[in-house]
Amino acid sequence: MEFGGRYHVAAPRQQVWAALNDTEVLKAAIPGCHRIDWAGETALDLEIKVNLGVVHPVFKGGLSLSGIVPAERYTLTGKGKGGLLGLAEGSADIVLRDVGDETELVFAATGGASGQIMRLGKAIIGNSAQKVIDGFFERFGEAMGATVTPLPPPSE
Repeated sequence: MEFGGRYHVAAPRQQVWAALNDTEVLKAAIPGCHRIDWAGETALDLEIKVNLGVVHPVFKGGLSLSGIVPAERYTLTGKGKGGLLGLAEGSADIVLRDVGDETELVFAATGGASGQIMRLGKAIIGNSAQKVIDGFFERFGEAMGATVTPLPPPSE
C-alpha cells in the first residue's frame, strides 16, 4: 500500500527539520502515541494505539532513520507488532524544500501488514492509514506552532 502527500508548512525549513526530530512534537502529532523516545542517534522506540476502524491494536516497535541529509531529507523505516493481529511495517521518504521563507514537505510512504491485520481488508487499512497521515500533519503543525496546508499533487 502506498500513501503520501505534499504539504506547505508556514515555517522555515530548519524549524520544520527540528520539529521532525523532536520527540515531544512527534508524540503530540502521532495519533494514539503513548511513547516515543530516541534509542540511539538514528533510532526511535515507540508505542502507538492504532484505530483500524473495527479494532484498536497497540503496536510496539521501532523506527530507524537513514539517508539523512540534515534539514533536507531522510528515510524513516519502521516495524511494529500489534499483539495477536501480527506485524506492520512501513517506510517513508520525507523531503523538505524552501518555498521563500517557508517549507514544502513531501511525504511518500509504503506500508504493509501480516496476519489478521490484512484479513480486515486493504480498504479499511488504507483509509485508516491515510487518515492517520493527514491527521499527523495537521497536529504536527499545531505542535510546532505553524500552519500546515495540504497541496495538490504535482502536475505531470
